[in-house]
Amino acid sequence: MRPMGKQVFDQIVIGAGGMGSAAIYELARRGQRVLGLEQFGVPHELGSSAGATRIFRFAYFEHPSYVPLMRHSFARWRALEHDFGERLLTVTGGLDIGLPEGRVVRGAKEACREHGLTHEVLRSPEVARRHPAWRLPPELEAVYQPEAGFLPADRAILAHVTLARRLGAQVRENEPVRRWTAVRDRVQVETERSRYEAGALVVAAGAWSGRVLGEYGFQRLAVPERQVVGWFETGGGRFAPEAFPVFILDCPENGVYYGFPERGPGEGFKVGRFHHRRETVDPDAVDRRILPEDEAVLRWIGRYLAAPMGAPVGFKTCMFVNSPDEHFIVDLLPGHGNVAVAAGFSGHGYKFCSGIGEILADLAMHGATPHDTRLFSLERARLAHPGGE
Repeated sequence: MRPMGKQVFDQIVIGAGGMGSAAIYELARRGQRVLGLEQFGVPHELGSSAGATRIFRFAYFEHPSYVPLMRHSFARWRALEHDFGERLLTVTGGLDIGLPEGRVVRGAKEACREHGLTHEVLRSPEVARRHPAWRLPPELEAVYQPEAGFLPADRAILAHVTLARRLGAQVRENEPVRRWTAVRDRVQVETERSRYEAGALVVAAGAWSGRVLGEYGFQRLAVPERQVVGWFETGGGRFAPEAFPVFILDCPENGVYYGFPERGPGEGFKVGRFHHRRETVDPDAVDRRILPEDEAVLRWIGRYLAAPMGAPVGFKTCMFVNSPDEHFIVDLLPGHGNVAVAAGFSGHGYKFCSGIGEILADLAMHGATPHDTRLFSLERARLAHPGGE
C-alpha cells in the first residue's frame, strides 16, 4: 500500500511494549502530541513482555545504582495504579539465593548495605522453616528483602496505553515501521499506511531494535535470545504468595533461575532460567514450540525444592534482548539530539518501565534527564569494547 499524506506530531514512539507504552504515556501526560506505532496489537505475546508477570526487587545484585531508579519506578507504578484504578503491584517479599561469595548473594548484600534496604540474611534451614517449598543445600544462603514482589506485564502495558489515549495520544496498532530518517531538527517515519513527522523520536523496538537501528550497530548491542518459562502444579499452599516469595536462584552448577508464586488455584508456580538455552534468534522466526529440552531446563530447579515438581500447567516462549554487558541502553542516538533509544533490557528491565518512560520523555523533549543514566550510556566502555572493563 502506498503511504498517504504526512501527519505531524510533537513526538513519535516506535514500539508500544513495556518501555514504549510508558514513554507514550509520559509524553502525553506532559501535554505532547504523541504518536505511538506498534507493529502488533497492544499488548501482544510475540516480544519481550509476554508471560504475564515480572519481578520487581530493590536488592539489586546487578549493580547498586539500579536501586534509586527502582525506588522512583515503584512510586510511578503506584501512581499508575491510582490513575488506572487497578492494583498492579503484589508485594510478596523476595529471596536472592546462592553461595555467599556468588554474584547474586554478594551483589544483593552490597545493594542493601549501600542503600539502607531492610533485609535479612538466611541460612538454608531458616529458609526451609519460613518457606517450606524450599530445601536448599547447606552451603547456600538467601538475602530476604520484604519489599519485593511482582507486577502483571500485559496489564501494565494496557494501563499505560489506555491512559495515554485518554490524554489524546494516538497509538496505532498493527502498523509496522518501514524506515525513519532524521533531518536537522525533524524526524520522519514511514509505515505501510502513512508518513509521519515530529520534532523528536523514541525508539523502543525491543527484539526488533537491530532492524530499526541497524546502521547504528544495534544488531550487536541488542541481541534477541529465545526464552521459555513454565508453570507447574504445586499440590498445595506452599507456593502461595504469602509463603513463596519471588526469587532469584544462583545455582552453582546450572546458572541463574527466577520464579514466582502461584497467583490463583490451578495456575501453577512460574519458573524460568536466564539465558534459557542460549539460543540467539531472528525475532521474526522464533521457534515457539516447546521441546523436551525446554521443560528439562526448567525442571532442573526441582532439586532445590522440598517435593517433586508437579505436571506442567503451561509454557510460554518469549525473548530477552541482551546488551553486551547486560545493563540497559537508554540514551540519545549519537549524532541525533532528538532521537532517544531504549534497548537491551536483558531480562531484568521490565520493573523499571514506569521510570524509564520518564527518562525517555526527558531525553526526547529536552535532550537530557535529571536521572543518573551513566550506567546506560551508549558511550560506556563495555559497549565500545566488549570484553573490556
